[in-house]
Amino acid sequence: MPLENLADSVGIVIPQQIDFPEPVVLSSGRTLSALRIVYETYGTLNAARSNAVLVCHALSGHHHAAGYHSETDEKPGWWDYYIGPGKPIDTNRFFVVSLNNIGGCNGSTGPASINPETGKAWGSDFPKLRVRDWVKTQAMLMDALGIDVWAAVIGGSLGGMQAMRWCVDYPQRLRHCIAIASAMKLSAQNIAFNEIARQAITSDPDFHAGRYLEHDTSPRKGLAIARMVGHVTYLSSDAMGQKFGRDLRSGTFEPGSDASVEFQVGSYLRYQGEIFSDRFDANTYLLMTQALDYFDLAREFNDKPEQAFAKTDCQFMVISFTTDWRFSPERSREIANALIRAGRSVSYAEIDSDYGHDAFLIPIERYQKVLSAYMNSIEINGIEV
Repeated sequence: MPLENLADSVGIVIPQQIDFPEPVVLSSGRTLSALRIVYETYGTLNAARSNAVLVCHALSGHHHAAGYHSETDEKPGWWDYYIGPGKPIDTNRFFVVSLNNIGGCNGSTGPASINPETGKAWGSDFPKLRVRDWVKTQAMLMDALGIDVWAAVIGGSLGGMQAMRWCVDYPQRLRHCIAIASAMKLSAQNIAFNEIARQAITSDPDFHAGRYLEHDTSPRKGLAIARMVGHVTYLSSDAMGQKFGRDLRSGTFEPGSDASVEFQVGSYLRYQGEIFSDRFDANTYLLMTQALDYFDLAREFNDKPEQAFAKTDCQFMVISFTTDWRFSPERSREIANALIRAGRSVSYAEIDSDYGHDAFLIPIERYQKVLSAYMNSIEINGIEV
């Protein structure tokens, strides 16, 4: 890793963990007798404890959002472009908290953790989760860190859903909600893609009804296919065309050749699926996609989103990207319009981008400027950090 990259980031960061020994009742009615949350922090919490920002991760995300774990790391955290000194989420001003949600596979209690009642990995017995369960356990971490109110809760995609759930469930505990490339509920098409991904995993012979760890194996092929399906939906047609076109990795269309043809895009997708199946847990993928499907912010408010936002007490920033067809700008405009009907303060920006849904992770100049301007407008109780 070049030293200049280290200097331009929050530097070397060390993951932390906290164990909560008291039972936690989930929205499913089931109880976790104890749980662990793994998290990282960047920046310094001020004396008034008023500059804390919570970053919520998306489907395949985790606690490592910025910086490096060692000087030999080749890649920084997943949102390093946006978190750090002088960056949109400026760690010279803010104390940033990023965690791995429960149900995850990066250290927090999840399907690969040991079920204390059986002494075996939870596997498919791990309770079903809702977005509100993540928010509830995030609030537990918040209390443990001695933070009363978040200056902002921010997230992209599934992370944006968590940010919106925060403002509904804990309206007095955040001052700004920033939802990026998100939606108040999934479309039927989105649910369909998630179902295809789950079917790929559960039909893998190595799935063993979710108890693959007991068989010392993993449904790698199914998980890789699930990732390939998801990855295609995160990119735009233009982005894929510009990156791959119809270029061949091997073979030829010349007359007289009977060699198999392999397109570059196919090779790329297989590679992405393989590396993903090396690092991610299949049961976690099932849990996360189901939580995505279940999320509907207005369901308990007579299907009227303005009623969901009626008791919120924060300001909102909503951002979308023009070529994002998985979470289209229309979905973000629905959020903004519901907030307007509810009489809430909301800013909305639609960013031109060729990168599809993945745009929220990529350095785009206008996106960086818009997010920087909004974050810089957040007052920290008049206290300079």
